[in-house]
Amino acid sequence: MSSIKETIENGRAVLGIELGSTRIKAVLIDEDHNPIASGDHEWENRLDNGMWTYTLEDIWTGLKDSYGKMAADVKETYGVALTKLGAIGFSAMMHGYMAFDKEGKLLVPFRTWRNGNTGPAAEELTKLFQYNIPLRWSISHLYQAVLNQEEHVKDVDYITTLSGYIHWKLTGRKVLGVGDASGMFPIDTDKNDYRQDMLDKFDALVEDRSFSWKIRDILPQVLTAGDDAGVLTPEGAALLDESGCLEAGVPMCPPEGDAGTGMAATNSVAKRTGNVSAGTSVFAMVVLEKELKKVYPEIDLVTTPDGSLVGMVHANNCTSDLNAWVGIFREFAESFGIEADMNRLFGTLYNKALEGDPDCGGLLSYGYLSGENITGVAEGRPLFVRSPKSHFTLANFMRAHLFTALGALKVGMDILLKEEHVQIDTMLGHGGLFKTKGVGQRILAAAIHAPVSVMETAGEGGPWGMALLAAYMIRRKEGEPLQDYLANRVFAGNAGSEMAPDAADVEGFEVFAERYKKGIAIEQAALANLI
Repeated sequence: MSSIKETIENGRAVLGIELGSTRIKAVLIDEDHNPIASGDHEWENRLDNGMWTYTLEDIWTGLKDSYGKMAADVKETYGVALTKLGAIGFSAMMHGYMAFDKEGKLLVPFRTWRNGNTGPAAEELTKLFQYNIPLRWSISHLYQAVLNQEEHVKDVDYITTLSGYIHWKLTGRKVLGVGDASGMFPIDTDKNDYRQDMLDKFDALVEDRSFSWKIRDILPQVLTAGDDAGVLTPEGAALLDESGCLEAGVPMCPPEGDAGTGMAATNSVAKRTGNVSAGTSVFAMVVLEKELKKVYPEIDLVTTPDGSLVGMVHANNCTSDLNAWVGIFREFAESFGIEADMNRLFGTLYNKALEGDPDCGGLLSYGYLSGENITGVAEGRPLFVRSPKSHFTLANFMRAHLFTALGALKVGMDILLKEEHVQIDTMLGHGGLFKTKGVGQRILAAAIHAPVSVMETAGEGGPWGMALLAAYMIRRKEGEPLQDYLANRVFAGNAGSEMAPDAADVEGFEVFAERYKKGIAIEQAALANLI
C-alpha cells in the first residue's frame, strides 16, 4: 500500500481510458502494470435522424465521470489526491465518422461504427482499391456523404475517430495510433502510413466534386506504439478533471482503437498470435505473416498498435440475445419466489450446455439484434427454430445459443483457417462469454479447431491494454519492440490456462455451422415478413 501511494504521489502511475459502446472505463496502473484504481461510466448510443450517435455532451460527461470516479477511488484507497501522472492513453470503439470544419466545429453528429448506411460507398471503394473496405470504416462514411451530396462535405477540414477526437482536444495534436488509423483508411505496413496509391485513387474519384481538400490533408497523422503523441495541455487537464487537481504536461501516447487495446491486453501483437473478444459484439484478430491471397468482404485488414498486419473478423452480434434468454430464466425463477443470483444462473446454464448433443440436437438460433454483414443480413431478427425431429432439451437449447453466438465469427474464421491456411500458435479469449470458466473457452476451441487460452488479467480489458501502451511509451528500453515489452515485462510467466479442442465438439460445431449457413434463408424470410 505504501509503495503504491508513493508511486501515485511521485507521478509514476499510468492511466488508460477506453470508451466502449456501453461503458467508459478508466484504469490506473502501477509500475508493475497492476491495476490500482478504476472508475467507470455507463452510457448508451442513441438513434438520431436514423443515425446511431453519441453527443459531444455524452462524451465529455462520461469522460469526466469515469476519471472522477477513478480519482475518488485513489483518494479513498490510498489517502492521496491524484495530481500527477506518468502517462495517459485514450482508446475507443474504432471506425465511425467525426468531421470538423476549420474552426473545429463538429459538422454532423458523430456517426458510430454501428451505422450500416454506407453500403454503396463501401462496395465502390472495395472495387476501386481491390481491398476490403467495410461499411464501418471512416472512409466509407466520408464517401457515402459524398454520394449523398451532403452539404457539410465541402466544409470538411479534419475527420477522425472518437479516440482521435479526444486526444486532439486534450493535446492539440491531430494524430492517431496506426491500429485505429487502419480502421479509417488502408495502411501500408512497410511505412506505417496510409496507402499512397489508394489516397491518389480516392482523390481522383472525387476530383469532379471540386472540394477544397485532398484526402491526406484531412486525415490524422499516423503514429505507432511508443511514439511521442504530445502532452496534456492546461485546457485538456481542465476538460478531463473537473476538480482542477490534475497537472498539465503529462506525456500522452498515440490514441488507439479497441482492437489494438484488446491485442495489448492479451499479449497478442506477435505474428501467429490472435485473440477473440466476445461480448455484445465479437471479433477475432490474427496477426498475419503475409498478405491474404484474395479480397474477402468478411475479413477486415487492420494492424497491431506497432503496425503488423492483422486479419480481423468482426460480427455485430454475440451475447445480447443469449443474455436475454438467461433473463427469461431469471424471470421464471422469480415467478416461483426464488431470487436468482445472476452469476450462478449464468454458470449453471452455460455448464448445462456442455451436456448437450455435439451438434445441439438439430436446434438452430440466430441472435441477430442488428444486421450481420458477414452473413448478408441487413437488419436484426432474433429467432429460434427447430424441426419436429430435433432433440429439444435445456442442454441443447443453451448449447445452440452459445454456438450461434460464434456462428458468424466462424464463417469468417473458416476463410482464414481453411482457405488462406493462416497459422495460429496461440489464441486468447476475453470478454463476457468467457466469464463462466471453461465453457466459452471450450466452445471457441471447437469453432476454430485450435487451442484457446484465457488469462485472468484479460478480464481487465481495453482500458488496461491502453494503460500498457502508455506505459510502453515511457518505460521501454531503446529499440525494444512492443511484443518483447509485453512478453517479458507484463506477461512473463502468464500464458493463461489453455484448452485444446474436443474432437466431438469440433465435429458437432461443423454440423451446426452447415445448418447455420443454410438457415440464413429463414433469417431473411423473418426479415421480410416480421416487422
